[in-house]
Amino acid sequence: MKINLSNIKKAKKLLNKNECVAIPTETVYGLAGNAYSDLACKKIYKLKKRPKNNPLIVHYYNAQDLKKDCNFNSNFFKLYKKFCPGPITFVLNLNKNSQISKIVTNKKNTIAVRFPKHPVARNLLKNLKFPLAAPSANLSSKVSAVRSADVKEDFGKKIKFVLEGGKSSIGLESTIIDLRNKPKILRLGGMEISIIRKVLNKKITIDNNPSKISTPGQLKLHYSPGIPLRLNVKKIKDNEAYLLIKKIKKTKPNYYFLSKKGDLKEAAKNLYSTLRKIKKNKYKSIAVAKIPNKGLGKTINDRLIRASKL
Repeated sequence: MKINLSNIKKAKKLLNKNECVAIPTETVYGLAGNAYSDLACKKIYKLKKRPKNNPLIVHYYNAQDLKKDCNFNSNFFKLYKKFCPGPITFVLNLNKNSQISKIVTNKKNTIAVRFPKHPVARNLLKNLKFPLAAPSANLSSKVSAVRSADVKEDFGKKIKFVLEGGKSSIGLESTIIDLRNKPKILRLGGMEISIIRKVLNKKITIDNNPSKISTPGQLKLHYSPGIPLRLNVKKIKDNEAYLLIKKIKKTKPNYYFLSKKGDLKEAAKNLYSTLRKIKKNKYKSIAVAKIPNKGLGKTINDRLIRASKL
């Protein structure tokens, strides 16, 4: 992808002034601000209408940049070496002398960090003197943005600048793994757990519905298109959109397919844009056919379950 350097300069200038800009990543678009600045981080929460107890993920260019803020361990190094940059977020302990805004962490001594793979995000991070706090660039509890047009649809002119980066290649948020003690998955995401297990060569527990919110993406209602959504449906109602994993021969105008042949990576990439399209087409509710609960299908099902909690 060709990078527009004048756009990078514009984004950098705004971020240096503690403004927020939307940035592309391989997972979804992020609403970014200086992670060391209370002012910038307050703006993120205000723009998103995000609950204060929901922490932010901080994006870094590389592990060298993270050194001043976090304590590392062997599990982190194994996963970093294999998967970064990429769609995986690590929960680590903060250093005492870290400059990370307490607003980012909800005054906790832990932080969620990741290293985005998108070339535009990487070029921007390389040119900044601070990491970026960047939750998904959408209104809190709503469908995440996978295109710059999605961001503009949600925020209009409230965001100073949207850095263009095409459609997100993964289309689902990062997988979050807590590495402070025994490795534990806190959010299913764009990286399959089986390949993480393989690298660490140990059992990894999944705590995807905790009693307390400790990291992003754990709210019960999340990723919602703003209309009722029913799961594992065989028979649909009148005037209801029907969301299917793959294309079928007997199709109707209200049928929406996430993939041509049931490919879960393709389905994941198309999930949020399809939910947005259904809402735009004025359907009052969505019926979802059964989606295989394996690989990225588990993440798709997680997002749809949370989206259905209206």
